[in-house]
Amino acid sequence: MSVEDAATSGDGTPDDHGTLYVVGIGPGLPDHMTKRAKEVIESSEVVIASSLYQEFLRDDGTIPSEERTDEDGIATREDGFEQEIVRSTMGRQIELARAAFDYVREGKDVAHVSGGDPSVYGKSDLIFKMADEEDATDVPIEIVPGMTAALGGAANVGAPLCNDFCTISLSDKWRGWDEIEEKLRAAAISDFVIVLYNCWRNYEKAVEIVREERTDDARVAIVNDAGRADAGRNGESQFITTLGEAADHDDKVSGMGTSLIIGNHETETWSNDDRTYLVTPRGGRDVDDF
Repeated sequence: MSVEDAATSGDGTPDDHGTLYVVGIGPGLPDHMTKRAKEVIESSEVVIASSLYQEFLRDDGTIPSEERTDEDGIATREDGFEQEIVRSTMGRQIELARAAFDYVREGKDVAHVSGGDPSVYGKSDLIFKMADEEDATDVPIEIVPGMTAALGGAANVGAPLCNDFCTISLSDKWRGWDEIEEKLRAAAISDFVIVLYNCWRNYEKAVEIVREERTDDARVAIVNDAGRADAGRNGESQFITTLGEAADHDDKVSGMGTSLIIGNHETETWSNDDRTYLVTPRGGRDVDDF
């Protein structure tokens, strides 16, 4: 049956279609996942997720355990509800987008799981590009937001993002290094607090570029696996240093789960008996200014 022949809802979507949800689960552990994200994943007939995110979701009980999943990936909850669990990998993103459209046209709800927020260096842009490529305008798409590493990492080190900030990915897979360098320099000159993603690539080069426009005593936080406790690839940690010394601490930069938060000229430290935090004032530096 063609889309034109199918009965449609008020917005033009065929009534026999499901919905494709692109779901951000934050760092992946239940305490940092929204209620909406959990409900969508639990109620979807198909869940597309990487092995790591499947592990998180099983530990939480959001999807059935491996013991309740057969060799074809069909998982059965105790109430009898069945879900098809599909493993996602970087090399299968286009294939899985096409498969998701087909599942939705079969009437199934699909939860396509992304770590962090799906629109912050996540999967949502690919879904829309593929929908355009595949003429999938009949497929309802909903983005379910999640907590991104900038927010989780900032919370771990205090209040560094209380004024204007930006995020920059250091991955040169889709953007050339010249473009990344231009953004780094512009952000540094503009005095944004800068959050660097994908620090497993080029982080020392990025730090040196920012140093050209910002003083060496600017505060920097190196954050790993924010919100994942011991469940991440290398364990949750945070380390505060300065811009002048940040590149000397490559032992603290553990991989894809690492973010750097580079403070601006107002970012300062605040300490109690337990630890040191970073704080960027929202505006006035005195309480009376608020």
